[in-house]
Amino acid sequence: MIDHLPVLLVVVPIVGAAVPLVASLYTDRAGWTIAAVTMLVHAALAGLLVREVRTGGVVSYAVGGFTIPYGIELVVDGLTVAVVALISAISLGVLAYARHAGPHENTFYSQFLLLVTGLTGMTVTGDVFNLYVFLEITGLAAYGLVASGREASGAVAALKYLIVGTVGASLYLLGVGYALAATGTLNMADMSAKLAAVGYDSTLVLTAFGLMVGGLTVKVALFPLHTWQPDAYANSPDSVSAFISALVSTVSAYALARLLFSVFTVEFLTAVPAARWALIAVASVSIVAGSALAVSQSSVQRMLAYSSVSQFGLVIAGFAVATPLAVVGATVHLVGHAVMKGGLFAASGIIERETGATTLGGYAGMGTRTPVAAGAFTVLALGMVGVPPAIGFVGKWYILVGAVEAQLWPVVGVLLLSTLLTLAYFARLGERLYFAEPTIREEGAVADGGERPESDSQPDGATGVSTGMLAVVVVAAVLAVALTAAVPALEQLLIETLPSLLQ
Repeated sequence: MIDHLPVLLVVVPIVGAAVPLVASLYTDRAGWTIAAVTMLVHAALAGLLVREVRTGGVVSYAVGGFTIPYGIELVVDGLTVAVVALISAISLGVLAYARHAGPHENTFYSQFLLLVTGLTGMTVTGDVFNLYVFLEITGLAAYGLVASGREASGAVAALKYLIVGTVGASLYLLGVGYALAATGTLNMADMSAKLAAVGYDSTLVLTAFGLMVGGLTVKVALFPLHTWQPDAYANSPDSVSAFISALVSTVSAYALARLLFSVFTVEFLTAVPAARWALIAVASVSIVAGSALAVSQSSVQRMLAYSSVSQFGLVIAGFAVATPLAVVGATVHLVGHAVMKGGLFAASGIIERETGATTLGGYAGMGTRTPVAAGAFTVLALGMVGVPPAIGFVGKWYILVGAVEAQLWPVVGVLLLSTLLTLAYFARLGERLYFAEPTIREEGAVADGGERPESDSQPDGATGVSTGMLAVVVVAAVLAVALTAAVPALEQLLIETLPSLLQ
């Protein structure tokens, strides 16, 4: 049973994704219940896997019993299990939010579970081509979810996402072809050994690295390959924006880390310093450019989207530094960012539903009109800045110390600059929430104390805010602080299951 846990994590949501479509023959409102039951099973399996990895070490499973390297291997170590648990937790949180917020159609929840399938498959696979398959499943489901709202802008954003995402996936697949030509295998562990035998300075190896990493940076949305992200986040339903902002780029960043450490390895980065510096340069530009673009935004959702461009640049920089502390910091920030950014988008969705406010000017005075959502938003924003004791501080601190140890001073400077810029745009928003008079009205907003009228941005005519929606953002705010206590356990898990990197 334990050996089958990785494959069950993939099978359960993909089977669950088919059930709402069958249920549509009888009712169009069974999707949420089916998705909730499926994700509870997924979470239970993830919990068992966490326990197994903590007690027994790395778990691997050969799909169909086919011998490696010819078969597909699923591998779960400390880094993997952290992301698997994150997928389960965030998905359950989004389902709790969507119970009232919608969309409510069965087709939405089929796509939701299909996205969970793709994300889980990307996380547990030990095969570079299988990673591409799940990358495409993730992309197709995400495109559909972005377009699931009533507004035409969502469909346009989904089309843009599809075009850019297809380019990224194609680059990755082309890189897989070059890696296969160089090594004759698709298994990550086997490919890693054979890449070293071929020689890290081989043209095939260098080309494979450039294409595979380049393709994944599109999915992560690093600058200047981020153009799909702001429109996708800002024009999708609030349940979708909270979901994809928390997980899609997060799992893509994990896949990039897995490529760096399980396929090309730290030895490759040491032998080819130009590759490491190129990745650090792209990440550093993304950190600064994302923060600068966030500062210039008036739309809150777009500001949060550009903030993700910066924060994922920070995560990739930590992985590129590739010292034990930096990798732990990047992992901590990856997990923390998912919780905080998902919570921020959920909180902004609640504020929009209650007041109609979507811009910086529209947030004036909303701290008193929506105290719970605004309070959670503020706590999460402080966590994103890196104010202790939030998880955002711990992740940044580890990366900073790791960069100092490696004497990569440009990374240190960029990280400090990014923190100041992050403080600038979140402090400006906090000032509007609590210290500005509510003199600016959003389109569709009503006088103070009134209810927001029904609008096309609220799927199925859902209006108002439920207790469950408020509970989700409060829990996210609490986790942004409480997760700090779990950092030592996560660090120990990484050390025990990734000894080649972290010892």
